Amino acid sequence: MARLLTLFITLLSFQAFAAPKSELWPFWNQSNQSSTDTISHQAWQSFLDRYLVQDGDYTLVKYGSVSKQDKQALKNYINVLAQLDPRAYNQAEQYAYWVNLYNAITVDLILDAYPVESITKLGGFFSFGPWGKDVIDIQGQTLTLNDIEHRILRPIWQDPRSHYAVNCASLGCPNLQEQAFTADNTEALLEQAAKDFVNSHKGVLVKSNQVQLSSIYDWFIADFGTEQQLLDHINQYRDQPVSSLSKVSYEYDWSLNKK
Repeated sequence: MARLLTLFITLLSFQAFAAPKSELWPFWNQSNQSSTDTISHQAWQSFLDRYLVQDGDYTLVKYGSVSKQDKQALKNYINVLAQLDPRAYNQAEQYAYWVNLYNAITVDLILDAYPVESITKLGGFFSFGPWGKDVIDIQGQTLTLNDIEHRILRPIWQDPRSHYAVNCASLGCPNLQEQAFTADNTEALLEQAAKDFVNSHKGVLVKSNQVQLSSIYDWFIADFGTEQQLLDHINQYRDQPVSSLSKVSYEYDWSLNKK
């Protein structure tokens, strides 16, 4: 009975995670489009340069090799971003700010818990992962990872490619990008991330007349549109176009993206 109860709670928690709605947090929907100020993400870039490694379709993180100094440098970077008011910057700077912050916090959470087999193990007994946990205070507002993704990035920019930008430290997730996002490289990174994901087996896998898609396309179908619009989106980036989504299944690997 206890085992069944645990499974039931886990399934309920997973469903709560699986389909967060895009709901705008108006406080953050402001920008200074005339601003030419930039935000430095060099500390995050240095971390990526040291600890990312390519392995086939995957970009993995050498969590076990991160030095004490670099763990602290990552926390310092997050703290520096927390002291800024992103609303004082133009939207291009803001987008890079939020994506890098999300990814840096995710890595920081993993490092604090490492060794761990999956990000889903982080959080309390009634939670599926750390996404609903308070992780940072900015301008007097306490935010979770869910807030950043589903109340800021998705509703303000309304770009489905954002799902390829934020990383959940899992093998099934679009890869953590080797380059920190900046106002200048965001478009190129989003395009490359989309292309890489839909041409990987974890994104789109065609087996005879059946198609296996990442669960991202199921959880967040509202961002991709109708079935035909999703097909068009996939084929915009696929080297070998998919003919139909009439027979489709969904899969996602929550194993940690560790090297």
